[in-house]
Amino acid sequence: MSSQIDHLLDESRKFPPSSEFVAQSIDDPALYERAETDRLGFWSDQARELVHWHKPFTQVLDWSNPPFAKWFDDGELNVAYNCLDRHVEAGLGDRVALHWEGEPGDSRRITYAELTDEVKRAANVLAQMGVGHGDRVAIYLPMIPEAVVSMLAVARLGAIHSVVFGGFSADSLRSRIDDAGAKVVITADGGYRKGKVSALKPAVDQALGDRGEGEQQTVEHVLVVKRGGNDVDWNDARDVWWHDAVPSASAEHEAQAFPAENPLFILYTSGTTGKPKGILHTSGGYLTQAAYTHKYAFDLHPETDVFWCTADIGWVTGHSYVTYGPLANGATQLMYEGTPDAPHPGRWWELIQKYGVTIFYTAPTAIRSFMKIGRQVPQQYDLSSLRVLGSVGEPINPEAWMWYREVIGGNRTPIVDTWWQTETGAMMVTPLPGITATKPGSAQVPLPGISIDVTDDDGNAVGNGNGGLLVITEPWPSMLRGIWGDPERFKETYWEKFQDKGYYFAGDGARLDEDGDLWLLGRVDDVMNVSGHRLSTTEIESSLVAHEATAEAAVVGASDETTGQAVVAFVIIKQSYLDEHSPEGLAALLRAWVGEQIGPIARPRDVYIVNELPKTRSGKIMRRLLRDVAEGREVGDTTTLADTMVMSTITQQVK
Repeated sequence: MSSQIDHLLDESRKFPPSSEFVAQSIDDPALYERAETDRLGFWSDQARELVHWHKPFTQVLDWSNPPFAKWFDDGELNVAYNCLDRHVEAGLGDRVALHWEGEPGDSRRITYAELTDEVKRAANVLAQMGVGHGDRVAIYLPMIPEAVVSMLAVARLGAIHSVVFGGFSADSLRSRIDDAGAKVVITADGGYRKGKVSALKPAVDQALGDRGEGEQQTVEHVLVVKRGGNDVDWNDARDVWWHDAVPSASAEHEAQAFPAENPLFILYTSGTTGKPKGILHTSGGYLTQAAYTHKYAFDLHPETDVFWCTADIGWVTGHSYVTYGPLANGATQLMYEGTPDAPHPGRWWELIQKYGVTIFYTAPTAIRSFMKIGRQVPQQYDLSSLRVLGSVGEPINPEAWMWYREVIGGNRTPIVDTWWQTETGAMMVTPLPGITATKPGSAQVPLPGISIDVTDDDGNAVGNGNGGLLVITEPWPSMLRGIWGDPERFKETYWEKFQDKGYYFAGDGARLDEDGDLWLLGRVDDVMNVSGHRLSTTEIESSLVAHEATAEAAVVGASDETTGQAVVAFVIIKQSYLDEHSPEGLAALLRAWVGEQIGPIARPRDVYIVNELPKTRSGKIMRRLLRDVAEGREVGDTTTLADTMVMSTITQQVK
């Protein structure tokens, strides 16, 4: 089958940074030139400039055994020391590291000195529990400061953390604990979500109990933060309250240096089939690229900026742009426990106003959900402190991009639309806000030091104006080092397709426009084959969202006797549109609209008007579940959804 993906939409709007922005920006075109002339020398410079090495490295990259890379291999560092102690030693102990706000409105202001103190105490507690170099610790926490403290305490000891998102079930938690062989679990009684306490400790108790194959064998202790105040069962032989152990522990703890390739964390990606993949990241290369991308992609001024990444620490975005990147750079950031709409739909904008947030990084699904509510909500708040906006998690359609720029960014802020994955560890493709003229909906260019191409099935570059498969052609510092305990699966999943060329295949479709800018077309699995044409779900969704009635859309290919596959769309309508129009006839109107915008080949066979879409709590739309509905099948596993009831609602609406 051809990997050429038909390109249907054109976007010609461009927004260069203002002269005022350029004048103060740290972004410098020389970054691209330096990386182009000497890629490894460029990465060596970044590692030396942004990271403190207890023992300096002499070798930048060892690629003698692909696809197993070693970066800065003979160097030694401590990741937690880089995020904490060195800033205190440099006299920045009084700088705020975290402004934390709980969903009920309680708040904490934690300086670098205070955060360092807490991490040292937590590291001592974990060490007393027997956690040492190479041991695994599972972290199952809400978005509270103790989540960041826990990650850094584990890293400080040279141990490996596996953060499991707090929305996952006891079975999902158990499979991850078993796979990693975790020695300790750090959790909370519960955390606040949508005005109620969502219990966590009971899921841990269930996970460690007999799930049909006997009790869990490797976990020796459970360290529990008191957050929700909900009743929990207690096992005196195993369970320890954080508030009993951590404050009374010693605040003296010297950070030991570990090799650059020491494993830092395992993060499980929930495969749609089979057991989850434990993506393994190591220390020196990962920290280098996390710090570098955070600094330049957001044009960071750590003395004055207040940075807010809305991701949960259970996802890679929360690892790289809540914990490691910002703290390695000595930034001040906001961390929020709750959901965007609790206790009211203006909560995020209220927090931006309250804390003077200057850099805001969130997901397109969040932006589209705000579009659905309407611009009158953010317009009640002063968002003038914002100077850079970011987008992460999936391609952002041009109309959502424009809304983000106009309504949230006051028509002046650059938007950095970032492409990367759990596997890449840090951003790979993004405009640099002080240099790039941004285009709505395009991630545009690889970062300096990153090598990306779009190829056909045989690995040949398709060239400008064409679509195909997104590949990474050279190793990069924050790349995954494997799948935990399964090197063969690592090779097979990511490297087998272009083994002869040594390319990493990301699983995403993409195209290069006439300028050579990159457009993401979604997962290759989501590309539809309609009457011999390979169509991208992303482009049809963008076309639907470009209609004034639409807030959000998800498109899937459903089997069809005539065309092979047919386009089926699930659409959420904006509240402002429903207030003024009747919903009758909307499906036919939207079908015709796509036909006009893109062409008859892309016109959906069916358009279903729904109230919600099935999303994970990281905001990703679960299209395979919609495919089940579109093809009239029993709906598959819904355990990772933010709202497990949403599929039964959709199924009823479709009938």
